[in-house]
Amino acid sequence: QVQLVESGGGLVHAGGSLRLSCAASGSIFSIFSINIMMGWYRQAPGKQRELVATITSGGSTNYADSVKGRFTISRDNAKKMVYLQMNSLKSEDTAVYYCNALVRTTYYWGQGTQVTVST
Repeated sequence: QVQLVESGGGLVHAGGSLRLSCAASGSIFSIFSINIMMGWYRQAPGKQRELVATITSGGSTNYADSVKGRFTISRDNAKKMVYLQMNSLKSEDTAVYYCNALVRTTYYWGQGTQVTVST
């Protein structure tokens, strides 16, 4: 059982910043949270959900080329939280952002939080 709840989305002008948060809970996180890979994905209308960033329990990160240098993913295992700091936002970043947890071979998703970058 995994529950993920995103927050922090909103409307921001191009060039601005937002910090997304994801709170994880459930029996799996109570025991194995440290060993669960966490990530952020996003989906714009009419497009497929795409990878934004991932982070392992050891702190190894991976970013989509489109966000490298602008976004930073981090996690706090004690608080069971994962974050996505988004800087220098562009209109192309507009999407619903989803928190993700990979447990063995199963992906779990939050409800998503809308990020809209205006120009």
